[in-house]
Amino acid sequence: MQIEDYVKAGKIAAEVRELVRVKDWIGKTVYEICEQVEGEIKKRGAKCAFPVNTSINEVAAHYTAEPNDQITIKDTDLVKIDLGAQINGYIADTAVTVCYDAQFDGLVQAAEEALSNAMSMVKTGVKASDIGRTIETTIKQMGFKPIANLSGHSLGQYTIHAGKSIPNIWSIGGFSLSENSAYACEPFVTTGQGGGFVRNGQIKNIFAINSRKKTKNAEADKLLDFIWENFNMLPFALRWITKEWEEKRARELLGILIKKKAVQAYPILIEVNEQRVAQAEHTFIPNENGVTVTTIAQ
Repeated sequence: MQIEDYVKAGKIAAEVRELVRVKDWIGKTVYEICEQVEGEIKKRGAKCAFPVNTSINEVAAHYTAEPNDQITIKDTDLVKIDLGAQINGYIADTAVTVCYDAQFDGLVQAAEEALSNAMSMVKTGVKASDIGRTIETTIKQMGFKPIANLSGHSLGQYTIHAGKSIPNIWSIGGFSLSENSAYACEPFVTTGQGGGFVRNGQIKNIFAINSRKKTKNAEADKLLDFIWENFNMLPFALRWITKEWEEKRARELLGILIKKKAVQAYPILIEVNEQRVAQAEHTFIPNENGVTVTTIAQ
């Protein structure tokens, strides 16, 4: 039953997120964080729905550790740790911003408050644009800016972005939430000096299959089969492949698959004015009486 799997994945993701929230990550490398958090998800009987994102300061999203990544968390950093658990392809997507510098506490609070206000209005039939309005109003009232070109999303089996968006600002049109469908809501907040948008960065270290069409390169095709068997359509990281292929070779083969458009690479997303960004995220399933937030802490 898919709802049960969503709920089970949500419980695991929430437990791991709360561990992340209280842990002191200062002095730890992003490699240690990603491996540890992914290990906690697996230990509880789920699979990772995507590589753990550890996006620091002005990087809003989509940074995951490279193999043996030595970037280290400092006590002035604002770290968004976005994690996903999946059971039979049914996904729980959740995030927390870890901050050790009191001057950015308000930013973190604005993301949490916007998420909480959004969740409190959810039920079947609510318009996604109205959720966006609530998020935007909450953030602006607290003196910050929402990131307009990042949004939450509908979830499907083995599909993180299943085609519908839950905006972080008010927008015209949009769709109404349907019963027993899963969605992720994720307010992103930046400072008053921020542009309120993100741009693509140079780094791309999260990947996903686009097509299973053969490339005529036997080893690249073997990697493509490995990706499909292990991750299906879900995103993956280079460090997940280097357990089977030596890093240099893995990079070469991935390069071939990207060139042949069998695999796509996702760039990191950076706040346009390079201002800090905070994020909070829950996965939820609307029903006629309200909502099941699968990733709420028990």
